[in-house]
Amino acid sequence: MAASAGGRPARIAVPDILAAGRELGMRRLSVKAVAVRLGVTATALYRHVDGRWGLERLVGEDILAQLRLPDDPAHGTEAHLVSFAMRLREFVLDHPGLAGYLQVLFPRGDGGQRLLAAEVEALGRRGYAADAAIVLSSAVASLTIAMAASEENSIAAETADGDGLERERAAVWQRLSRDDRLGPAHAMLPRPSRPEYVRLLLTASIRGLVAACPPGRPVAEMVAELAGIGEN
Repeated sequence: MAASAGGRPARIAVPDILAAGRELGMRRLSVKAVAVRLGVTATALYRHVDGRWGLERLVGEDILAQLRLPDDPAHGTEAHLVSFAMRLREFVLDHPGLAGYLQVLFPRGDGGQRLLAAEVEALGRRGYAADAAIVLSSAVASLTIAMAASEENSIAAETADGDGLERERAAVWQRLSRDDRLGPAHAMLPRPSRPEYVRLLLTASIRGLVAACPPGRPVAEMVAELAGIGEN
């Protein structure tokens, strides 16, 4: 970015905006925050990005461009999707605020579209038609991102007030222990670490998704079957 001189406004370009946005991160990203960091007005940014949506897309897609998804040819569909989910989770947690960006709309740009295309190709090698691959990979991604967002909130709470959160947890456990029905059952439950719990839950969910959407099954047939479950 060229420094202002002689009272003239500083000149900025898209790379300057991107660099400032990456430094801020998705969680703190805003037009105002980027403008302050660059020493310009918000109006100056609007000449280069389409407001908040354009700024988020610029930074978010640049972050997504760094993500590389695993595809071990030895993995069947279930194992592949678990590896995909765990890599996506790790990447999202490494970039606070990215989960919220992905939850609003995906794909928004080239970075997200590249990831979707790569996963459709990977599932295609496992016998899936493109439409079924989009449905399956999108479902796994949605579950993974939602869980990562929940984890991100927990991590933020621990960082902000770890002692307070621990007191809340202790109070919950004490309340459950006093319940004649819930207490004994809760005491018998395993206590996996957060990553272990996430992996177990995602694996179970993926197993159900693959059972509902095996290779070769038409998407319309799957949707019709699932839509009728639980209806009176």
